[in-house]
Amino acid sequence: MAVYLGKKMDTLIEELKEKLIDILNLTDVTPDDMDPEAQLVGGELGIDSIDVLEMVVMVEKDYGVIINSQEVGEKVFASLSSLAAYIQENRPES
Repeated sequence: MAVYLGKKMDTLIEELKEKLIDILNLTDVTPDDMDPEAQLVGGELGIDSIDVLEMVVMVEKDYGVIINSQEVGEKVFASLSSLAAYIQENRPES
């Protein structure tokens, strides 16, 4: 089961990399450039508060997961790994 969850998480992280590059117009960034553990907001990618709003909308629209406070958002958007974990834990069952 743990291996399955790990593979599922890796797939979700790769999917999120593609979506973030697209919605944030990160034209000089490839998925391989994005470290899942690196700081997401305020880190090397230059993601700011406007970008966070776009990410919140994408997470709600694409995954059905609500991020309903700044405190939750700060934890969720700390890194790609934390974002993927939050989505996986809070995603409605399909």
